[in-house]
Amino acid sequence: MSVPLDRFERLARSSNAELEPHRPIPHNLAENLNQEEPHPFETRNIHPDLPRKVRALFDDGHGEQSVFEAFKFIEKEVKRISRLQNKTGYALMMEAFNENNAKIKLTDLATESEIDEQRGYKSIFAGAATGIRNPRGHEIDIGDTPDEALDYLALASLLLRRLDAAGVR
Repeated sequence: MSVPLDRFERLARSSNAELEPHRPIPHNLAENLNQEEPHPFETRNIHPDLPRKVRALFDDGHGEQSVFEAFKFIEKEVKRISRLQNKTGYALMMEAFNENNAKIKLTDLATESEIDEQRGYKSIFAGAATGIRNPRGHEIDIGDTPDEALDYLALASLLLRRLDAAGVR
């Protein structure tokens, strides 16, 4: 019974930078993964609905491709939910989350605060498509470190969880 508690303690300690010094994640995680330690996707609570290839690419040291696939998945989800099949990227996000005629409502849009939240998430979704997904689809080599890739994947997870919380997925 001490094994689950030991694992919980490692997870708790790794989530608090003051308790444990930062250790960079190895470039090729598949070769260096210690079965005793939780996978970085667990410690970062990466959304389980992301396609399996996102984790496989990350484990094989292809962080930027992993990030690209995660944000492609988000775009496909937004297209599916909004039914805006003729739009992509920035234009898709701006129309899908438009607070004046939202295809995807993240809030009730009844108060100024709810409208502001919708507008803010519209910008985050659009910014992720433009600033994260697009460069990884068009550039030859971005060079994301494993830690940077995990940061981007955490953002992708946040966006998926926001769709979940709104009850649209």
